[in-house]
Amino acid sequence: KGRKLILGGVEIPHPQGLEGHSDADVLAHALGDALLCAAGLGDLGRHFPDSDPRWQGADSLDLLARIKDLLAGRGLEVINADLTLLAEEPKIGPFVERMRTNLANSLGIDPALISVKATTSEGLGLVGRKEGLAALAVALIEEARG
Repeated sequence: KGRKLILGGVEIPHPQGLEGHSDADVLAHALGDALLCAAGLGDLGRHFPDSDPRWQGADSLDLLARIKDLLAGRGLEVINADLTLLAEEPKIGPFVERMRTNLANSLGIDPALISVKATTSEGLGLVGRKEGLAALAVALIEEARG
């Protein structure tokens, strides 16, 4: 309680946010991990460890922009990404287009190349008990075109 709920760079009206060292944007974090791992660059914890005070309260969209730069440094670019939020609540339908735009802008790509959707766990597990949220992301990267 007392934390904002940020998903895809959008502040969602909700009585509580997620715990985390940064802004705890689970969608942006899943996408960042997918991109870093696809490029063979490790994961978020390697680049933005919670033991480093520089990342305390960090904006996850800024972290995505930094990840885009890491990929560019390897001659790679993002082709598309698909994200799924696992949550009983909140419902994100009204916010999806803003999420897609925010995530795409951080990566310097067209929002049409980012898909964001949600599903529930039908009351099962920690997501079903509303103890937390989870996110899955798949990203396609390739060598940058000249």
